[in-house]
This record gives sequence, C-alpha cells and structure tokens, in this order.
Amino acid sequence: MHIDLPDKVKRIIGVIESGGYEAYAVGGCVRDSLLGRVPNDWDITTSASPLQVKALFGRTIDTGIKHGTVTVIMDREGFEVTTYRIDGEYEDSRHPKDVTFTSDLAEDLKRRDFTINAMAYNDKNGLVDIFRGASDIQKGVVRCVGNPEERFGEDALRMMRAVRFSAQLGYVIEDKTRTAIQKLAENLKNISVERIRTELVKLLVSPHPDYLRVCYETGITKVVLPEFDRCMETEQNNPHHCYTVGEHILHSLNGVKGDKVLRLAMLFHDIGKPETKFTDKEGIDHFHGHAMLGEEIARRIMHRLRFDNDTLYRVCKLVLYHDYPVEASAKSVRRAINKIGEDIFPYLFDVKRADIFAQSSYDREEKITRVEEVRKVYGTVLEKRQCVSLRTLAVTGKDLIEAGMRPGKEIGEMLDKLLHAVLEEPEENTKEKLMEQVRRMMLEQ
Repeated sequence: MHIDLPDKVKRIIGVIESGGYEAYAVGGCVRDSLLGRVPNDWDITTSASPLQVKALFGRTIDTGIKHGTVTVIMDREGFEVTTYRIDGEYEDSRHPKDVTFTSDLAEDLKRRDFTINAMAYNDKNGLVDIFRGASDIQKGVVRCVGNPEERFGEDALRMMRAVRFSAQLGYVIEDKTRTAIQKLAENLKNISVERIRTELVKLLVSPHPDYLRVCYETGITKVVLPEFDRCMETEQNNPHHCYTVGEHILHSLNGVKGDKVLRLAMLFHDIGKPETKFTDKEGIDHFHGHAMLGEEIARRIMHRLRFDNDTLYRVCKLVLYHDYPVEASAKSVRRAINKIGEDIFPYLFDVKRADIFAQSSYDREEKITRVEEVRKVYGTVLEKRQCVSLRTLAVTGKDLIEAGMRPGKEIGEMLDKLLHAVLEEPEENTKEKLMEQVRRMMLEQ
C-alpha cells in the first residue's frame, strides 16, 4: 500500500534515517491518506531521542521535549517529530505521570487511542499496521487499540473522540469499545471544559451531527450536557410534532449546513421545552415561552463550556428568535431585521426550515411557503437598500446637534423615533425629510 508523502516529510524522514534511526509518518495523516483525503498536518515518529533529532536539523523548536516532541522547521514550515514512547501511569484521566522513550515502534503504536489512528508509514517499509487499522477503515469501525477500558482509563476524552470520529467518518463504534464508554463515561468530569467543547463542536459540524444520540445512549451527555438528556426524555404530544424534543433536535441538526453557529443554534433551539411543558385538558402539550427560557439555558451552557463571546451572542440570538413570527410584508421584515439584527436575521431562514422539516408533516408545506415568502421580501428590502438600523439612517447625532439639540440621551431618543418612522415609511429616509421632522418635533416640545 503506497502513500504519497509530501516532499518535506520525505526529506525529514530521510535525514533521520541517514543518521541511523527509524522514522515514519504516523497517526491521523496516515488514516486520512488511506481515506483518500489530504491531511491537515503530518506527524512523524522516530526511534531517535529529542536531542538526537535536534542534532540532525538546523532549526528546531522544543515543543514538548519532556514528552519527546520536537518541531522541525523545514522551509519555514513546522513538523512535529516525536520519539517512540511508552506512557507511564495516568493520574488525572488525561496525562501520563511520565513517559519512557523506546526504540520499538510497536510499543509506541500500542499506546494510541484507536486502530485507525495507530498506523505508521514510510517509503522504505510501507504501511506498519499491527492493529489492523486499514481493515477497520474498510469495515467502517472505530475500535480501541488493545483493551478499551485501559485506553479510556488513560484519557477519558477518548470516549468523546470515539463518537466524534464515528460522526466524521460515518463509522460504527465497535461493541467492546462502546460498552467501555458506557462503563466509564462518568470519568469525563475530570476533563477540562475547553477540551469537551472542542470535541462537541467537531461532532456537531461533522457530516453526522445526529450521532450525538450515541453520546446520550452511552451516558456521555449525562456528564457533559445533562440538559440534552432532559430533552431526549420529554415527549411532545402535539399535532406539529412526531418526536421527543431531543429526537426533534437531532433531526433538525441534519437540516442545516455544517456551520458552527447554525449547528449550535439547532442543538439549543428547543432546550427550554422540558421546563415549559404544559399539557392542556385535551392532552395536547404546549411549550409557551420556551424560546426565551431556551436562550437563558443556552447562555448558561455556553458560559459553562467557555465559548467565545461572538459565538455565544449569535447562537443565543437565534435561539431566542427561532420561533419569532414575521409576516411576508416589507414593513414586518424591516421591523424584524431591526429587532433581531442585520447580522443574525439571514441565519433564521435556515434555522426555521430545519425546525419545520424536523417536525411532523402537519401544515409543513404552508409553513415552508411562509418562510420562502418572507425570504423573498427580505431580498427586496436588501435590493432597495431600505434602512433597517441607525447605521443607514440618513441623519446622525452630529446632524441633530448642529440643528440645535443638546448632547445627551435626547439625541438617542430622537434617532430612535426617526428610525421607527423610516421602518414604517422607507422613502422618508432622506436627510431633508428627517431634519424637517426633527424641526417640527423640536417646536412642539
């Protein structure tokens, strides 16, 4: 089996081999090459010690020399070169207490997480695949190297990585590996929220975001996202729905493109339903106020997982307004854009469509038609460059001061009045017409 190694990787391996040591491309880059993908980066493993690697190359950086990693700079590009190693005892479900360098490639591959990530390659010896990773790629299986409980005991995050790889590749998790996740999922509480967040986002933006269901079935979300478990256990006896809240969320995730903000918005859009559920006398379930509460819960979760402020702002706005009614009239659309925000409003079309297609077929055509009619009106508002915010209002605070208004909160109040007049009648958005209104209102005061 041949892999086309990049020229710089060949040169690094060649230099190390000419020094009398072994060197291979290893891990994800080998997996991706076998899948016919272009790897994002190339890791190299070697029998040479970090100091021996440093002696072979002119420019290196001590990236993680204690754990055997040196970054070799080749024509201004960095490549991580790591010495074969055996990990010592793991004390925190994440890091080995110490590592021992070895000259045996098999020992190094043995410590890796999954068979599909435990392959090495160089042009001289070809593919080294002790744990049959290539076979698991053909079968579409995520399987731990060796004993799954040992692998997950070493690093609990590997349990989320198993689900994430299965979602990225469309693979199934091998039975013993899955059973070990169910047994040890509780250990994820020892993992930093930043690393949990990274894996969750990678899963969500994958081709199979609904594999989050596996996280629920194996007990992962019970630890890292218990709010989702409540959704999976909340029925929706309502003509508009045919799934539990959680299953509706999972189906809606598949309805938007693999964009982080959109996928997170769909994950959280109905997160407020379990706490707002009300069953009427006819036995029909209602969820009044779920969007407002959902925005609070989404904000809480995203703070807990330490999302950046921009992502948090966008996602929470979409959760809050995902059910917001907009009529297919220019006036209604202008008001909605002003209320929701010019940067957020366009996302709502995808959110609403995904939400509708994850519901029952009841009134589906009418619902989709309404969304598309609003989208058409939105296009017209954009085309005509109608004013929807203070940013494009034809007058500014400076204009008002020049007209004789004193600086202060009255300026802001006046601008708001003018904006609302323009939202009603867009042709009023000229400096001349608006300043005439200002003069009239100033005389009336």
